[in-house]
Amino acid sequence: MKHTTERQQRDPERTRAELLSEATAAFAESGYSGTRVDEIAERTRTTKRMIYYYFGGKEQLYLAVLENAYRGIREAERQLEVDGLDPVQAVRRLAELTYDHHLEHGDFIRLVAIENIHHGRFIRQLDSLRDANQPALGLLEEVLERGREQGVFRGNVDPLEVHLLISSYCVFQVANQHTFGFLFGVDLRDPERRDRLRGLIGEVVTAWLTEPGA
Repeated sequence: MKHTTERQQRDPERTRAELLSEATAAFAESGYSGTRVDEIAERTRTTKRMIYYYFGGKEQLYLAVLENAYRGIREAERQLEVDGLDPVQAVRRLAELTYDHHLEHGDFIRLVAIENIHHGRFIRQLDSLRDANQPALGLLEEVLERGREQGVFRGNVDPLEVHLLISSYCVFQVANQHTFGFLFGVDLRDPERRDRLRGLIGEVVTAWLTEPGA
């Protein structure tokens, strides 16, 4: 343990990233109330004191986990290059990216669910996330505007509505996979079914946006 602690002190960025990763898994599994800082210390082979040194306390650590989780999807969206795509392809790419990210980051969905159980108690302290989320709507607005100018998209759709539709579908795949899977005897994570569901959200959104006469 002594050698581990010394290494962590010499590499603060790596240590902070490891603490965030393990804390994310712990909070997603047990929620805020059910997670102990001692447990996170054990997961990272470090000390409770070091966690307090990097984050200040349990609540500050949870806030850092929550902020990091939300910034993950926003970072993925920023890396999406859609300028060279026609608007229909661009929206489909964005929907499929969201689908993939949510399925690959189940902890993010569980953290969102936990935060809603707490009525947004903690996220309300993260004003910076509002600014971080604006580029997501800005990207959608840009693509929708191009589609309207080209006459392929309906003109009465708010980018927030498109974002809501995509997010709702993708969150369901993770949040309800166990209950839905049991009730209907399906595995939502089966590779073949996953590919079909991935394509479905792109088709649904683009069909809605290109509905004739809308």
